Amino acid sequence: MASQTHDASTVDTTSYPYIFEKNVSVPLTNGSFIRCNIYRPKTSGPGKHPVLATYGPYGKDVHYQYFNGPSYAEVNADHKTEHSAWETPTPSYWTKHGYVVVRADETGTGQSPGIINFLSAATIDCFCELIEWASEQAWSNGKVGLLGISYFGATQWQVAARRPKGLAAIVPWEGFSDFYRDATRHGGILCNAGIDTIWKRQIGPNQYGLPGRAAQNRGDDTIEGSLSEADLAMNRVGAMDGPREDHFRNGVRYASVNYNLEDIQVPLLSVANWGGIMLHLRGNVQGYTHAGSELKYLRFIVGRHDLPFYYAEEVEVQRSFLDAFLLGQDREGWTRKGALPPVDLILRKGNVGYNDPQAERKFQRRKENEWPIARTQYTPLFLDPDEGLSWTKPTDSMRKVEYHAFGDGDDCHPSVSFTSAPFESETEITGHIVVRLSVSMSRRRWQSTTPSDMDLFLSLRHIASSGEEVFYTGTTGEPAPVTKGSLRVSLRRTNHQHPWHRPWLPHRDYLSTDVLPVIPNEVYTVDVELWPTNVVVQRGERLVLDVGASELAGSGLFQHDDPSDRPETVFKGNNYVHFGANHDNWISLPVIPNST
Repeated sequence: MASQTHDASTVDTTSYPYIFEKNVSVPLTNGSFIRCNIYRPKTSGPGKHPVLATYGPYGKDVHYQYFNGPSYAEVNADHKTEHSAWETPTPSYWTKHGYVVVRADETGTGQSPGIINFLSAATIDCFCELIEWASEQAWSNGKVGLLGISYFGATQWQVAARRPKGLAAIVPWEGFSDFYRDATRHGGILCNAGIDTIWKRQIGPNQYGLPGRAAQNRGDDTIEGSLSEADLAMNRVGAMDGPREDHFRNGVRYASVNYNLEDIQVPLLSVANWGGIMLHLRGNVQGYTHAGSELKYLRFIVGRHDLPFYYAEEVEVQRSFLDAFLLGQDREGWTRKGALPPVDLILRKGNVGYNDPQAERKFQRRKENEWPIARTQYTPLFLDPDEGLSWTKPTDSMRKVEYHAFGDGDDCHPSVSFTSAPFESETEITGHIVVRLSVSMSRRRWQSTTPSDMDLFLSLRHIASSGEEVFYTGTTGEPAPVTKGSLRVSLRRTNHQHPWHRPWLPHRDYLSTDVLPVIPNEVYTVDVELWPTNVVVQRGERLVLDVGASELAGSGLFQHDDPSDRPETVFKGNNYVHFGANHDNWISLPVIPNST
């Protein structure tokens, strides 16, 4: 078998408070194999333990410190160990509490041969087989749990939908559940820069067969030796190659990883970050909402995306949940439906600053019995042509507000902002937001090309009574607004018949057959989804809605700036928001009465 033919494993029973098996080969049913590290509790007998399995492209042997040194410097000291790795459970902690940790290199990375193909169908096939293999080992009690951040959270949704033998519970932590809508094409617009950066900095340098990895602290050099540049090139598929080529969900790249959330049946704890407005939020909320699991829970957090996973209180939540389903030790009531409120909110109230874990501890928590919150009052704030936001609909005659796409010079304004009056009373906004706009575009004077499409970038911002903007912590620590949303106007078609469609969350299929024309000087009414959010607006504070033709502030790494997806020949021109009797422009806010 492959695991015997390619055995390069070593066992260390003395150097650590756990047994460390390195480079264990796991045979695959396609005739290939992957390699993993196994961290096992030291027991006096043949003890059987639950397993936490991770499978990803960042390198099982790449230490967190070398992967992201500045971030590692801020990690909870209890999780700074010799075997700490990016976005994965810490072996010393989990083995101490009776778990086996299995950390595998994804095919084509680290010590696992093959072709790198980021989050592909093969990724899920292989992960399923790793889980089934782990559940059958002599040291396993037959129950496997999944726990990890981002990539190690995103794959959990798809794997759980496949129902591999032994899978007992999942904790997708800030992991997108929809590769199209959440990760690579927001509102149909290619979100290229973030994943391009992740590929270049974090995945590509870990390719199987790449020479010089050890010298660069990227784990060990490949056991079987280095590959030529020609072979390396043949063995990799760029992370954004498929999304750049396929603009729609029925394209091969997206169709190959499509799945049904309702197929998920295992208990799940979905952890969403309010600040993850470009990657790490929407999918956790939608995953929780539509998973078929009888026992499912949704927890919200704040902070930079990698740090809260290791906070002592968050690790205790993880272990409490996993103990209940993998060890049969339910200290909180996770296994009894209705014993625990399924939704655990964190309320963003006050200007505490951003990227400051200690300051963010001032935010309070509250439990809820459902999502969205049943007592939500969806309340419109109307845009007006004087660039205000008002609780009453404007009655002005036909007017329009202009801004510009791909313009230059002093007269170019790439966005327009609509600002509310100071709120008269404290108002909690928690849930899903939709913005309705009446928009058009036209050719600018002396412009040589005529635009044929229009991209909308929206941002909701919070202004303190002092006039300062209230920033929240974005994914990589950048100052972020309350929430964001975007839409390609040619993909404005909504599917009102889809069972997931709601007035507060329009459903779009994003199929090639959904493309609609965008003709200059024609007015189109569109509904733009903003990602779910929470903010408590206090008396005297304001909200600002920005509408732009290009990226707005607060996106961090996750820019939509690929020239092949947003060519000036298609998008350059004047953009307009239209007002008048036949044109609606409002933002529907999920207001929670009796907020605390």
